[in-house]
Amino acid sequence: MNTKLWSPWFIENSKIPVWLSKLAPINIWAISFGLWVWCRGELSKTTRRHETIHFQQQLEMGFVFQWIAYGLFWLIGLVKYRDGAVAYRENPFEREAYDNERKFTYLEKRKRFAWVAYINPKAT
Repeated sequence: MNTKLWSPWFIENSKIPVWLSKLAPINIWAISFGLWVWCRGELSKTTRRHETIHFQQQLEMGFVFQWIAYGLFWLIGLVKYRDGAVAYRENPFEREAYDNERKFTYLEKRKRFAWVAYINPKAT
């Protein structure tokens, strides 16, 4: 069973990103959580790839552990940068997704735990 080819279920035109944006330091267009990706509108191929990268990160870490690590990296970034939006963008999970969302074959070639290379901001 090749889990690298698995994708989440995409739910377009959802209010969930709108509601979560009221709590978040950023305006959320789409969010991957568990087996689902919710999007405010229609998902572009780039956004689908970005969110599928997050889905793969969650799969390899057993979902809950990725959510905990994501939160810890964000909190560390918040202390370091004193800006929630910068902390979001500098999170290694986001850095991997943004760096590779436009690479058409990235998901097929992606090595497990590729996000680890993004922990050190100067490493990539």
